[in-house]
Amino acid sequence: MPLFFHRQSSLPTTTATSPSYSSKLLKPLKPNSAPVPTRTPLPIIVFSLVSLFIGLAGTIFAITALRRPTPIPVFRCGKSEDTFRAFYSLSTSRQLGDKNGGLVDRPKLLGFVGIQTGFGSADRRAALRSTWFPSDPDGLLRFEQATGLAFRFVIGRSKDAKKMAGVQKEIDKYRDFLIIDVNEEYLNLPWKTLAFFKAAFQLFEADYYVKADDDIYLRPDRLATLLAKERTHSQTYIGCMKKGPVITDPKMKWYEKSGHLIGNEYFRHAYGPIYVLSAEVVASLAIARNNSLRMFSNEDVTIGSWMLAMNVNHEDNRALCDPRCTPISIAVWDIPKCSGLCNPASRLKELHAMSMCSKSPTLRPGDR
Repeated sequence: MPLFFHRQSSLPTTTATSPSYSSKLLKPLKPNSAPVPTRTPLPIIVFSLVSLFIGLAGTIFAITALRRPTPIPVFRCGKSEDTFRAFYSLSTSRQLGDKNGGLVDRPKLLGFVGIQTGFGSADRRAALRSTWFPSDPDGLLRFEQATGLAFRFVIGRSKDAKKMAGVQKEIDKYRDFLIIDVNEEYLNLPWKTLAFFKAAFQLFEADYYVKADDDIYLRPDRLATLLAKERTHSQTYIGCMKKGPVITDPKMKWYEKSGHLIGNEYFRHAYGPIYVLSAEVVASLAIARNNSLRMFSNEDVTIGSWMLAMNVNHEDNRALCDPRCTPISIAVWDIPKCSGLCNPASRLKELHAMSMCSKSPTLRPGDR
């Protein structure tokens, strides 16, 4: 039986070789030819290559960063450097104000004490480390945690490579320096003091900043008690206050070349071996341009003149300039004979051997 039933066409018959309508239906279809490939636009190719390159570069950088040793953080303010915190950043197991074991950028303290020193004072620093000043980094840290006070030897820089190398040996051993960006010499003391306060303010968040010399005997526990005292005035200047005649003779010690601007008598200001400035006062100094502040020949006079320009409270405390150890003395030095201890390297050890100096109890403010 035929597969299809063909209806008789009314059209004229064709020859046998002429294909009919029905034969076309049976003719197998030719397979479709393959589509003509289209070219990928050039911008897409470029974008893909760039993305691949960035991805590879990022992967290589991540692997390199993971394999590279962790760099040692150096705590600086400009060119000023706290060698103690740089040392403690080497180990995350050592805590310095951070519960996670790391270092905080600007630790919160009751007070920051800068012991001003020089290149020729290695014997004084050695005497201090054998008496009231801690002799190793761990002891310095415990001292800070016990009193709320951070202590550093403060020194400038020198072009003399031998001097710098000598101090570097001490730094490597004790890690107790704050190196500031100023030329270290005696005639530069006013500039050094300003540089100290600026660096200390940037590196430490303290309620008070203490400038002290390396030739006084200090009771840090009593100093902490003094600083913890409640005060109504936020801008405070604490020290042994004095007044006296202005020295205008160039041949005499403490000659003041700008004495004509002061008059015959100095204004009220603190003795230089130790004094304290509150945080608000130091904040004002920290933002001042160096050339905007007048520098006198003597550092204590210079600071006193700046305090006159501010609304500070002058707090006189004679325990900061005691010539002998007493139950309430905070700083002991040979006033008025010397501006500090006479022969400090030996006197520091003599005083420390006295029970009244090193072992007498700290009295509470209300007991004085």
